Amino acid sequence: MKLRLDLLEHLTDADILEEVLANNHRYKPEPLFSKTGVGSLSSASTEERAQEEARSTARIQRAMQRLKQSGGAGKRKSPPSTKP
Repeated sequence: MKLRLDLLEHLTDADILEEVLANNHRYKPEPLFSKTGVGSLSSASTEERAQEEARSTARIQRAMQRLKQSGGAGKRKSPPSTKP
């Protein structure tokens, strides 16, 4: 899958919050006696992976729609020239 960095500009706080809340139930904090201050993310089921893929597809479509609305579709930068 090609990473669309141009769509990151059109990512909203709501998009991020949606994904955080969808995965929040999988987060397992570390035991109280540990000192590192981190936790872990439990494995996702097949159903959860399918839901993640659907959310990702919807998020990409929303970002592409925002890109079109902002008129950014024609603003792609050309690659640097290779002339010496």
